[in-house]
Amino acid sequence: MIRGDRIFGAVMIVLALGYILTASRIGTSFMSDPVGPRVFPYMVAGVIILCSVSMILRPDPDAEWPAGPMLLQLGIAFAALIGYAFAIKPLGFILPTVIVAGILSWQIGGRPMRAAISGIGLGIGLFVLFRVILGLGLRGLPAGWGF
Repeated sequence: MIRGDRIFGAVMIVLALGYILTASRIGTSFMSDPVGPRVFPYMVAGVIILCSVSMILRPDPDAEWPAGPMLLQLGIAFAALIGYAFAIKPLGFILPTVIVAGILSWQIGGRPMRAAISGIGLGIGLFVLFRVILGLGLRGLPAGWGF
């Protein structure tokens, strides 16, 4: 699996560079925070690149590829994240984040009630973090529902 890890690492570097290119197009006004809204995507891409370089330089010789139920779990997570990308614009940030965070929390072994609480906490907490601390112009709820 050494070759598989290296190929995956190289693909992730290409995706991270595309992410940086996309983030560089985020418009900011001259009155905005000097840090700006591009910092978070740059930080995420930087972490991806560091992890990918590590994966290329030190691949796992005994890696096992997932099979059966794990592939189904990965497919559910992938579908949830794709749905999240399409739902965030019409539904705002909080509702899709609560749903996807709840699904992902449930998948990693949480009980349904704990997963729901985790989803609600993450949805609201991340909204406050991005809106208040980072100053991003996120819409919290669907248009016409309030903030």
